[in-house]
Amino acid sequence: MAKVTALTQLGTGQLADGSLVDRVLPGEEIELNGSEIRVLEPSPDRVKAPCRHFKTCGGCQMQHASDTFVARWKVGIVEKAMQARGLPFPFRTLHVSPAQSRRRAGFKARRTKQGAMIGFHARGTHTLVDTPDCQLVRPTLLAARDGLTALTRLAASRKSEIILVVTDTLAGLDVVVETERGLDPGLRVEATEAAREHGFARLSWNDEILATFRPPELAFGKARVVPPPGAFLQATQEGEAALVAAVMEGLGPARRVVDLFAGCGTFALPVASGANVHAVEGSEPLLQALDRGWRMADGLHQVSTEMRDLFRRPLEPDELAGFDAAIIDPPRAGAAAQTEALARSALGRVVMVSCNLVTFARDAERLVEAGFEIAWLDVIDQFRWSSHVEVAALLTRL
Repeated sequence: MAKVTALTQLGTGQLADGSLVDRVLPGEEIELNGSEIRVLEPSPDRVKAPCRHFKTCGGCQMQHASDTFVARWKVGIVEKAMQARGLPFPFRTLHVSPAQSRRRAGFKARRTKQGAMIGFHARGTHTLVDTPDCQLVRPTLLAARDGLTALTRLAASRKSEIILVVTDTLAGLDVVVETERGLDPGLRVEATEAAREHGFARLSWNDEILATFRPPELAFGKARVVPPPGAFLQATQEGEAALVAAVMEGLGPARRVVDLFAGCGTFALPVASGANVHAVEGSEPLLQALDRGWRMADGLHQVSTEMRDLFRRPLEPDELAGFDAAIIDPPRAGAAAQTEALARSALGRVVMVSCNLVTFARDAERLVEAGFEIAWLDVIDQFRWSSHVEVAALLTRL
């Protein structure tokens, strides 16, 4: 018998001897028998998992814990990351996306004798688990199973897996098939017809768009944007709304805004309802989508775009001088070089969004050293039942 003493930031239980055990909670008494775990004294925070696939699927880590526990744990993860850098934690609020709200998923898929297996890997393995009743994704994604099965039978063998990246858009599902199988004329026709038959808005095969039946638009404020296939998007509409609201509030009265790592306009286009925006991004297809969305929208302020690798060539202090505020939402690697330039600039207001607490705390620490204060910090949980968490924070100069 052993007692769970703590929970790691990855959601794994830790025993007194330092060993790690999945899907347990602090304070529980457990019995280990090889890979089998028996909970002898359950935590009051333990609940029945809402998804029947939880025991085998590796897509979720925390369905055995109450929503209250998970919320407290995730806020604690952020607080510890800030404390590790000696930073204050002006926590304001937590936004949690509801169940069945993920509008995008990267399903793993493989052919079978009967059709196809479509789902996620078991935790820590390459074993594919079929998840027809996944409680993470929108019902529209689950309803597309017949169409995804048809594509899997065309793209995969019984020995190899493919990835189906499926995004729910205003026009229907946008599907990207990632496979080692190359296209020939016959396969092009079969895949296109399968997409048409099952009502998909767009179908891409690796890097090639095979067919667009309806432009797969997304709404960013007043604009409608057609992202490139597989482009980065916020995982849930609810999470995106919380981030956009935080960014808009943080910008305050700013009328000239620079959006760093702008993507295809998640923040730039809503902000353009009240301010001029300069959107900087390293991907030309993303910027083209953003620009088209802005040009087709009514009632927006000026949005200019600049393709630039902000890791190698950050906007320098003299280039930032023409702006009232900055938005920065970098990839998981953070933005050390661009943060350094922001620290040396005359900007007095920066809204930071991040999906990596380690690099967020590192970059925030540099701005604090340069005279900024963390005015507030919101925690956004778009990846329900996982260990993943995001933040939005306003930093202003003292």
